[in-house]
Amino acid sequence: QVRLVESGGRLVQPGDSIRLSCTASGLSFENYVLGWFRQAPGEERVLVAGIRKTGTTFYRDSVKDRFVISRDNAKSTLYLQMNFLSPTDTAVYFCAARWGATVAHEVNEYDYWGQGTQVTVSS
Repeated sequence: QVRLVESGGRLVQPGDSIRLSCTASGLSFENYVLGWFRQAPGEERVLVAGIRKTGTTFYRDSVKDRFVISRDNAKSTLYLQMNFLSPTDTAVYFCAARWGATVAHEVNEYDYWGQGTQVTVSS
């Protein structure tokens, strides 16, 4: 059974930094493309960052130069370092895994999902 479990979300102030983690089990982690999505209340779930098996990364424009996605295949763990957080980053953050070669932007392109972790940025 495949499981993705996110952690690290919490309430922070504008300008703070946090790191999200996503630990996987039940799949050959190193063979999957991985992504972080987020969903704010009343909005669609969107891709924030993705990382290919090769380590090549993708970021949506609004988080470039602030967020860093990384993976540790030995620990089957995906990370998202989030810096200079603003209230517009408030959302539930989900990790997802995709059997494929490229980072996909559509939710239905991913095979497995975590349950999400809440990040709230507020003063």
